[in-house]
Amino acid sequence: MRVLTLAAGLAACVALAGCEGSKSVAAAPEPEAVAPKKKSLARPRPLYAGQEQILSVEKAELEIDRGALVLKVEGKAPTGGYKDAVFVPRIYAAAPKDGIYEVDVVATKPDGAATQAVTAMEIEKSWDGYPKDRLKGVKFITKTNEVVAMLPGTAAAGGS
Repeated sequence: MRVLTLAAGLAACVALAGCEGSKSVAAAPEPEAVAPKKKSLARPRPLYAGQEQILSVEKAELEIDRGALVLKVEGKAPTGGYKDAVFVPRIYAAAPKDGIYEVDVVATKPDGAATQAVTAMEIEKSWDGYPKDRLKGVKFITKTNEVVAMLPGTAAAGGS
């Protein structure tokens, strides 16, 4: 019985191997030159229960006001009712070489039913303990995009 089972298994393997050779293979089109996405060296901080990243950031800017860095964002939430929006700085083992620090843009999800439409929101918060000597810009990270805002007087960088 065991010999019969082994023989049947071997025959099935040979048959499957023969089938794979008969497949037609089409040449894949050459992908366009795309710059590889730079891997982040930061890790996200844990979020409080009920918090999640907002849907997207449309516009971001930085200002220095009385020694504090003010982060301003115009973005969109997936539904109405999101509240208590904040910027959560990511954790770095070492300072980023390019001086661009990453923050997650998060808000508290609505309790219960909410308007099922993408909703605009504006967020403005200060970052008192920002690394003054190393920071050149901030990358705002959401569910669907990332936008980089540079400090006034520094070179511009692109977003994605």
